[in-house]
Amino acid sequence: MAKNLSPNLSDCTRAAAVRSSGIRSKPGKLLLQTCLAILFGITAGIAAAQHASPSDVPDNNSPHRLNRHGKTPRHEKSSMPPARHRPRPTRMLAGTWVPDDPHQIDFSDLPRIQGQHAIVHDVRASNGVNQHNYLAHHAGRFWAMWSDGPGIEDRVGQRVKFATSRDGLKWSDSKFLTPVPPHSGADSEFYNTRTTRGFRWISRGFWQRDGELLALASLDEAAGFFGPSLELHAFRLNPNDETWKDLGVIAKNTINNFPPKKIPTGQWMMSRRPHDYKKAGVHFLIGGRQGIDRWQSFPVLGSSSELSAEEPFWWTLPDGSLMALFRDNRRSGYLYRSFSSDNGQTWSMPVQTNFPDATSKINGLRLRDGRYVLVSNANPRRRDPLVLSLSADGMAFYRMGYLVGGRRVDYPHVIEHAGHLLIAFSGGKKTVEVLKIPLLELDRLANDRINRNQ
Repeated sequence: MAKNLSPNLSDCTRAAAVRSSGIRSKPGKLLLQTCLAILFGITAGIAAAQHASPSDVPDNNSPHRLNRHGKTPRHEKSSMPPARHRPRPTRMLAGTWVPDDPHQIDFSDLPRIQGQHAIVHDVRASNGVNQHNYLAHHAGRFWAMWSDGPGIEDRVGQRVKFATSRDGLKWSDSKFLTPVPPHSGADSEFYNTRTTRGFRWISRGFWQRDGELLALASLDEAAGFFGPSLELHAFRLNPNDETWKDLGVIAKNTINNFPPKKIPTGQWMMSRRPHDYKKAGVHFLIGGRQGIDRWQSFPVLGSSSELSAEEPFWWTLPDGSLMALFRDNRRSGYLYRSFSSDNGQTWSMPVQTNFPDATSKINGLRLRDGRYVLVSNANPRRRDPLVLSLSADGMAFYRMGYLVGGRRVDYPHVIEHAGHLLIAFSGGKKTVEVLKIPLLELDRLANDRINRNQ
């Protein structure tokens, strides 16, 4: 009987891990090439069986698997096959209204989503900066937090502020959440500059854990993105006097994009960019259950070679698998996405989708009724307008509506509460603003019953 010479999944995984570690051998190279040939043959076969092109099949069985120990791989050379063998962009935006080139969508003509509007904080008069907005509902109130600094974003002396509201529309006066960054107050010679000799806090979102409200903020040198001493802190709310206690560093060499969310295992997960993420790529941290500082880091291979991944976002799909979205700082004008079928420990190679993007921060959530909403700057030419897109399965979006525009609007964060969506965003990096939208507006958008240009 002839011996079966086809590699199995463990062989392919081992070959990919060895190859990505920088070790080169002819047998290993041949094995990896065989695995790739089998992978793309299977992908094409699945697509044909479903009367779809290979681009419509998520590549979450890619053999470029991650190591399972949270180590940062080197990305000196891409391990992907030549471009002609790569899967084509996956379809993420679908519908008869979507042109062949989604960049040609008339974003000013999208259906208008109606809601109420409020300004939480405004630093236009003082020429400050407000951005990195996050929301939470805790103990009967809405909470907002954001980065508040001098001049241009993320300079020396930047701190984090917060405010509260009973209804999401009338907000309290703001207060500081973080202390003055080390040796970087208004009396410092480095205040309001970019230098390695001064520090800044950056708002990173609310984490609701075991009945407590935690606020996350990163601290690093303010020269660039990011400083070598980068660390992520947690602050715990004292509900009696609305002060925040610094609980210390919960993750070294880490800046997250959004606060942790639970994955199907009950563990928490959040994205991670190390200070040298432009070379090391994007990671995901999993843990947080045994302690707020107990995490394992898992990289997304290809996030610095196949694109320049920035500000990742993720959610759980109906089948329990995970999907991550990335903006592309190489300015392709489209979102990239990756899939994980093992609760975030390994990820498929990020693939370009047909969902347009202004190279801007995105956010969304799965509603209680099972639908998914994504809020983004979909116009690839500018961060105007802010739009909301609807999906039934978290992968294909069939409706897109206009939220706010006519000016620069970005940095969205979305929560659902009591029959409404609340969406925080920044206006020109000078204001923190909130939209409060009835969920009935999403029903009207889903059924295409919203008028345009109103």
